[in-house]
Amino acid sequence: MAEERKCSHAAFWFVLVLFGLGLGVSLLVNFGLIVGMAVTHTPRPELMARGGEDEFPRLNERWSYGKGRVKVVRIAVEGAIFRERMDGLFSSSRYDKVEAILRQIRAAQSDDAVRAILLEVDSPGGAVTPSDEIYRALNEFKSSTSNRKVVVFVRDLAASGGYYVAMAADRIIAEPTAIVGSIGVIMETINFKGLSEKLGVTDVTIKSGANKDLLNPFHDVAPEQRALMQKLIDDMYNRFLGIVIKGRASDDATMRPLADGRVFSAEEALKLKLVDELGYFDKAVAATKKLLGEKTVRIVTYEQPSDFFSLFGASSGPQQLLHNLDPTRSERVRMLYLWKP
Repeated sequence: MAEERKCSHAAFWFVLVLFGLGLGVSLLVNFGLIVGMAVTHTPRPELMARGGEDEFPRLNERWSYGKGRVKVVRIAVEGAIFRERMDGLFSSSRYDKVEAILRQIRAAQSDDAVRAILLEVDSPGGAVTPSDEIYRALNEFKSSTSNRKVVVFVRDLAASGGYYVAMAADRIIAEPTAIVGSIGVIMETINFKGLSEKLGVTDVTIKSGANKDLLNPFHDVAPEQRALMQKLIDDMYNRFLGIVIKGRASDDATMRPLADGRVFSAEEALKLKLVDELGYFDKAVAATKKLLGEKTVRIVTYEQPSDFFSLFGASSGPQQLLHNLDPTRSERVRMLYLWKP
């Protein structure tokens, strides 16, 4: 008679152990999140006395370069200038690049020891309003107390909205290989009318007025509607041009011929007085010292304080993917201060 095979429970115990580990990790994470939320959101009297977090951001300061008692804050404007929502894994907390830049400028403004902002620009531009918000914030920093300065250092690219924000500078230094310019406004969309007719797809739009569906991709753009959109573009262009004229202490006759959307090499931009100097980071530091009338400056950067809750909250979750795939996002058609080669 064949020996009866013994029943093994190894697989059962293995699954049970895995389940227990998973449950333990889950409990630990949830406990950490609860503690993190309590620590993060518990008001501290000394901070409340200063003011709201958005008005007076509390950022960590890191010593970056140089030395001395005179403080300069180094702020980067990198990549396209857009407000973008970034949802977290456990929350709908938002990281907004533009707001992060504005918070750094506000933090510098509220610190009496800060005499200048060294703005490092490497951007093709972006949306009209965020570019204007950064430009305005830099000007408010300069006017908040006497003798505050803004120096712009163009690393690789300061085009369109990237050049727009640079107009708040008292001096612009560009690397010799940088690209500068693209003064202008662009709006783009796609028209599906011809394709939809071939496919037999029709559009049903119920609207309150003739212009409520401007740039409807299933209809031809009527001449009068094109004229309406052109007026908007022209208004934004004239604002941009006026800011460049003011920022470069120039005039319309000089700047308008250059403001047709083209970009310039750093060498040509220097000749056309779109920038003040060519050089590298050390020259930008030297220019800052000269403007402030100081022999030494201590350059610092800001970092957002992190905690357990924000660590998990910052992780990208499924809702971010759904947001990116949302066909109704308003970013599809808008006016841009953006260089799009």
